[in-house]
Amino acid sequence: MAKRPIVLSNGQLHVGLNNFGTVHDFYFPYVGFENHCAGASLRHRVGVWVDNELSWTDNPNDSNGFSEWSFSFHYPHSALIGHTIAKNDRLGILLEFDDYVGADVNIFIRNIHIVNLRDQDREIRLFMHQPFAIGDSRSNTDTAQYIPDSHAILHYRGHRAFVVSGECNGKSFDQHTVGLFGIEGKEGTFRDAEDGQLGMNNVEHGRVDSTIRFTVNIGAHSSQRVHYWIAVGKTIETALNIHKQIQKDGALSYLKQTANWWNKWLEPAYSVVDKLPKKHRMTFIQSVMIIKSQIDDNGAIIASTDTSMLNYSRDAYAYCWPRDGAYAIWPLIRMGYKKEAYQFFQFTLRGLHADGYMMHKYRADGALGSSWHSYVHDDIVAPPIQEDETALPLFMFAQYYKIHPDTSLLTEFYKDMIKPMADFMTNYVDELTKLPKSSYDLWEQTFLTSTYTTAVTFAALMAASDLATAANDHNNAVKWRLAATDIQTAAHKLLYNEEKKVFYRGVNIKKSLIVPDDVVDCSSVFGAYIFGLFDHNSPEILSSIATIEQMFGINDGQLGLPRYENDDYRRVSPGITGNQWFIVSFWLAQYYIDSGKEEKALQILDWAKSHALSTGVMGEQLDPVTNQVVSPAPLTWTHAEYVATLLDMIVQG
Repeated sequence: MAKRPIVLSNGQLHVGLNNFGTVHDFYFPYVGFENHCAGASLRHRVGVWVDNELSWTDNPNDSNGFSEWSFSFHYPHSALIGHTIAKNDRLGILLEFDDYVGADVNIFIRNIHIVNLRDQDREIRLFMHQPFAIGDSRSNTDTAQYIPDSHAILHYRGHRAFVVSGECNGKSFDQHTVGLFGIEGKEGTFRDAEDGQLGMNNVEHGRVDSTIRFTVNIGAHSSQRVHYWIAVGKTIETALNIHKQIQKDGALSYLKQTANWWNKWLEPAYSVVDKLPKKHRMTFIQSVMIIKSQIDDNGAIIASTDTSMLNYSRDAYAYCWPRDGAYAIWPLIRMGYKKEAYQFFQFTLRGLHADGYMMHKYRADGALGSSWHSYVHDDIVAPPIQEDETALPLFMFAQYYKIHPDTSLLTEFYKDMIKPMADFMTNYVDELTKLPKSSYDLWEQTFLTSTYTTAVTFAALMAASDLATAANDHNNAVKWRLAATDIQTAAHKLLYNEEKKVFYRGVNIKKSLIVPDDVVDCSSVFGAYIFGLFDHNSPEILSSIATIEQMFGINDGQLGLPRYENDDYRRVSPGITGNQWFIVSFWLAQYYIDSGKEEKALQILDWAKSHALSTGVMGEQLDPVTNQVVSPAPLTWTHAEYVATLLDMIVQG
């Protein structure tokens, strides 16, 4: 499965580059919503014509599907500016890309350094191919046009416009064409480039793409630079104005502006990075940038903008799960970032159901996302939710308020968000167990009262009580604290498995009987520990940690944990109990840090870093047999837990 070693963003325009260095995700005007390049046929090819042949950087060269181009990816500038090197030894060509999205303007720029590795002068033609399905639409109503007075290609549909152009040595592209792809038997205009020439077609409508050509003469062992860009707007006028401004200012001026913006934004992260182990400092900074890249200006925090799953599954991870967003924002809050957390809480407030709970997941524009959760579970009718997604944003808001005790926050959020959430959790309690009623677990698979959700709900109600005290709402402060302690008391009675010496996954109610689920689930253990449902030195926590260490091979040198025993989600080999999840493994590292076992924690951090891409990008899970990432990458929650674990090392130290 393809990954996104390079992601670029400014909170409105988000671009993902795949492992061939080509554009494979192009979101606007939301990070994570309206992907205009979602799907295998929509990648933006880069081609080089030299010595009478054309080579696309993503063309497979053998039966195994490998390209004859080799690639390396980096973030070398302490900014969200990607550096890609693509080399073709057979052709004697090297391409260096410095790619970025403008910090303050919606433009994607590629500074392309073309190097002739041969000892002879050569004419080299660079082809840039742009297919779009604007608005992720398959209605075949896009238009592509050559705009002669702007020397640009315009793609548009409705309130979305993309202007494609570039320059080399003060001159624009020398050939162009637009056409159809994916319909009427047409593969796309990239096929027109195979003879080194383009047909110069000026307009097409339907399912359309475009290709432009730059011709450069490069001496032996010499090079030239091409600046390529896509200016983006909600109107044609806006996109064209951005394009004209780049022509006036020069593309390199935007590189400097973008680098300066990121260097400024990273100051809180740089204030702590020197306190971290040296080998993790760069990956720490990269992870903080990657978290930021997944945050939309309207507050949505996207689980992953990598849509490679669309080629294999029904849907992608390009949604805001309130739980994932809350976890993602926590390390930023700890480092002193304010804007991103505040906008996330505003997004949460806008998405809150009238009954006081958060739904499964949301699109970046705030609309409800797709769901596989049912309202009906045998004889139980319940909202299709994961209750921890209500509890965690409330809990994180309380942490934010502790660091920024501004009464205006209570004025804005207490009555309309905190109180409805806390009241819902107080009332959503089972009469028989005195625990939270059943909802889907954090893994989105099992409908039950999970130990993990119980722990988060307990912590959220305690936090709500503190916020009520700050708001001088003493009656609710008492009510919510009492509800929390009642849940904790019930949890101590019902959620620990004395026989297995580990927490139950949770409990179900069957015909008025309490039926425990004894699957060993790491989230139950770490939820009970992290959120204080049980004291971290309690026999229940200590024995549960010992059980998972033994069961999942930690005592035998294993460093990665599965979510739970016999987890078959994306499991490649039936001979293993489940793939290794970075999130759960970082939770174990956090426990080790809290227990004074920093060397063990560092081993887990080293293991995770060793499986990151060269840009620091981490995924969701790892196949322990092949050591390959088998999930979208980057995964925001993974990066957040990595950063949080390193911050824990500073606090503990």
